[in-house]
Amino acid sequence: MDDAVLVTGATGKQGGAVARAVRAAGRPVRALVRDPGTEQALALAGAGIDLVTGDLDDPASVAAAARGARAVFSVQMPDLTDLLGDRELRHAGAIADAVRAAGVEQVVHTSVSGAGLHGLAGAVDPLTWGEHMPHYWRTKLAAERLLTGSGAGRVTVLRPAGFMENFLQPSMYHAGGDPERMILAADADVAQPFVALADIGAAAAAAFAESDRFDGVVLELAGERISFRAAAAALSEAWDLAITVSDDPEVARAAGLPEVFVRAQQFSARYPSPAVPQAARDLGLPTTGFTEWALAQRQALRLPSAR
Repeated sequence: MDDAVLVTGATGKQGGAVARAVRAAGRPVRALVRDPGTEQALALAGAGIDLVTGDLDDPASVAAAARGARAVFSVQMPDLTDLLGDRELRHAGAIADAVRAAGVEQVVHTSVSGAGLHGLAGAVDPLTWGEHMPHYWRTKLAAERLLTGSGAGRVTVLRPAGFMENFLQPSMYHAGGDPERMILAADADVAQPFVALADIGAAAAAAFAESDRFDGVVLELAGERISFRAAAAALSEAWDLAITVSDDPEVARAAGLPEVFVRAQQFSARYPSPAVPQAARDLGLPTTGFTEWALAQRQALRLPSAR
């Protein structure tokens, strides 16, 4: 067994942030990728990350990728084309089985803030929120339990809040790709937690580096709690825009927001996730404030002419 960390979802948002943070910390990384020839995969290789071809729908390939690795980063995504499907749990099971078969010593699994509350049986009313909403939360908690029960000696669970990067274009928060129109389906004045992807990467890298200290930690991870209206004001200032905000759900539907996202926004406004920045700070982890993040993104954005 070598010191490598196998990172699933490495060409995605969280997995990519983790792969780069762990490699930057000097540890060897194996990135599980379906196609090593994609732009995202080649960028990982350019950062000194080893590519391992595999697919979470092919458990044998995951098991092969895990052999000899000391640690695994686990992430799964729901199937938005099959909201009541089992793909996410199947993928979590494939990773858990690979960890068990390979004798992997450590797992860092990423879930979502609030899974420990909303994932409990009966916690979310399907008559109010639709069948897909309780299924989503139950699946997140069930996936956590698969990975914590995988046999790894040390397990850390990250429960990140909504990503700050979701405000980048193309964004579900904007109508028709217009960066100056934020169109929401729920109360824009409710403070909610958000986290920068870099903070997720840093948290995972710290857990891999200090496996004993982070063993058993379940971290509700956020950089700042901020309302959408306050976020729009911060983005307007940082990006030289004049962002208007609508929180009328009928306007959002008319602008093309899918009903699943309408319900998700309304649920998050009614039950904001419990993540707070202090939880990460108590563990000595960096947190990024929303304005700090927005200013850091400015140079990478393709925006209209500055005012």
